[in-house]
Amino acid sequence: MPDCDVLIVGAGMAGLACARRLAQAGVRFRLLEASDGVGGRVRTDEVDGFLLDRGFQVLLTAYPEAQAVLDYPALNLHAFLPGALVRYHGRFYHLGDPWRDRASLWPALLAPVPRWGDYWRLLRLRRDVLGKSLDEIFAAPETSVADALRSRGFSRRFIDYFFRPWIGGAMLDTSLSGSSRMFEFMFRMFALGDAAVPAEGMGAISAQLAASLPEGALHLQQRVEAVEEGAVRLAGGDRIPAKAVVVAVEGSEAARLLRLEKAVPWRSVWCLYFSSREAPVEEPLLVLSGGGRGPITNLAVMSLIAPSYAPSGQHLISASVIGYEQREPGSLISAVRAQARRWFGAAAEEWRFLRHYHIERALPALLPLEPGSAPRVAPGVYACGDWRATPSINGALESGRLAAEAVLEDLRVAAPRQ
Repeated sequence: MPDCDVLIVGAGMAGLACARRLAQAGVRFRLLEASDGVGGRVRTDEVDGFLLDRGFQVLLTAYPEAQAVLDYPALNLHAFLPGALVRYHGRFYHLGDPWRDRASLWPALLAPVPRWGDYWRLLRLRRDVLGKSLDEIFAAPETSVADALRSRGFSRRFIDYFFRPWIGGAMLDTSLSGSSRMFEFMFRMFALGDAAVPAEGMGAISAQLAASLPEGALHLQQRVEAVEEGAVRLAGGDRIPAKAVVVAVEGSEAARLLRLEKAVPWRSVWCLYFSSREAPVEEPLLVLSGGGRGPITNLAVMSLIAPSYAPSGQHLISASVIGYEQREPGSLISAVRAQARRWFGAAAEEWRFLRHYHIERALPALLPLEPGSAPRVAPGVYACGDWRATPSINGALESGRLAAEAVLEDLRVAAPRQ
């Protein structure tokens, strides 16, 4: 492996963003990835012609860092309709976003889930969040999501049947014990843009970032066993020197490599994929399990969002389950099927199980949320990742860029950001 100025450990979102920035500055680097592909948690598998993201995930198009580094048109993004279908007492109700889709106002007003006062509180929440800068959001007093919603006066029904499966699903925390700052950030992103997926799956985001790197910079299946000042040591024993080392792996692995005393806590999720000839719903909406009756937290027919996710004449259904970490896959699959039958009737009997993913380290559980941690952790050693920023694609991309800029500053490379 040729000499280089910087070694980046990990080719997830943060590592790719760091590499992209260093490439812009003309710095020689090597990107070392232990697995067989780039993207970290943002990868897509193809199974029988279906595109299976490794866990249900979306790109929020309002993410400022994503807007700065990604080519949205080239990704061919397909968006969910704003709002959701909420299951309440045996029926589905369409709760749209009347600020973005006026036609959804009347059905939303007729739905029994929000009380009338909840609409006014939702309007105030939207106004307050959109009236703040991101710096103001992250400087606000920290509390739990549940306490923040209760302090705003939202009814228990609306919290349990809408916020808990919606924002709890997005943050992988249906207890709503997570960061109120992160909740306001996510709410702002949903309000300002779309929730979308690329036509070729979420892994296309990782592939686009990797495609911008210099030839020969990426090295797959290179597991780093130790990080030292000015070098890394590979699993095979080889020692590779460099002027700077950027640790861009997920939080628990970073804690091992950096010998951090404090472990990074995680939130986990199951994602189960099924195929069907008939779509169980008619519109590209997220389906929420209001009230938490059953294992499913949310469900999406991915082929209604992006037809390329399934072969012609087929549909791809994604069911996310939060809070069932100890269940073995067989019993969980049966429980999800049983809930689907209650929701959609006999048609769910025909669903064909494709694959399940249990992502034990899906999102770092950060509270209080304190983005902007200094990238430098030791002389010549830097760290980045969503665990150093906000638990999101945006946080990973931003953290990777900031780590690269810290390296450039220390190497005294004068190169303006492009």
